[in-house]
Amino acid sequence: MAHGISTTLNGERAIIGSRHFVCEDEGIVITPEQQRTIDEQSGACSVVYLAIGEKPVATLCISDLPRTEAKEAIRMLKDVGIENVVMLTGDSEKAAEIISAQLGIDKYYAQVLPEDKHSMIEHMKLSGRRVIMVGDGINDAPALAAANVSAAMSDASDIAKETADITLRGADLMELVRLRILSQQLMKRINDNYRFIVVFNSALLISGLAGLISPSLSAFLHNASTMGICAKSMRKLKLKEK
Repeated sequence: MAHGISTTLNGERAIIGSRHFVCEDEGIVITPEQQRTIDEQSGACSVVYLAIGEKPVATLCISDLPRTEAKEAIRMLKDVGIENVVMLTGDSEKAAEIISAQLGIDKYYAQVLPEDKHSMIEHMKLSGRRVIMVGDGINDAPALAAANVSAAMSDASDIAKETADITLRGADLMELVRLRILSQQLMKRINDNYRFIVVFNSALLISGLAGLISPSLSAFLHNASTMGICAKSMRKLKLKEK
């Protein structure tokens, strides 16, 4: 959470939200000693601050555990060619650091606003990277729209699924690995077919010009090869996870 709520409680101003919102936006002072204690005890949790009457009175530690398959999915994505895994999160700096280390994430950005996610995606694209964005929340929609390719999980919000290029059939992150492997196999099949067609048709053309085969035989071989390629392309791709 990167923002919060300001209201009144028993006639006093009550503020709850992220440290950025409570301290920087609303002017509540948290001493270095208080912040040190919070950091020591919060661990990998996201911290929500509560202030009443201009004074900090409590913090709420919210634990959002990563999916059990997340670490293995990230490892396998790297094995199949995903070079740089980046996490954009509204969680605290410490929580993002700990989770990134646990999962093998290359880089993270903490306390990120929805509009900042969009800007970061655009910046990555301008730096020459091809960006795949995976998200499931309403706030992820701008970043999903900005990415070169975007994917939403099956349990994502409706707007995320509508914005994303791909909606996965399940909520398991291993679906991303399967999608990557299948897409690589599909591109290999397309390239193999293209090379065969170019070489075979060129051979027919040269043979016809040289008088080695008749026009009718050339037409027959051309059509037969086209049917053969179509039949070959209809075979199911074999999913071999690494």
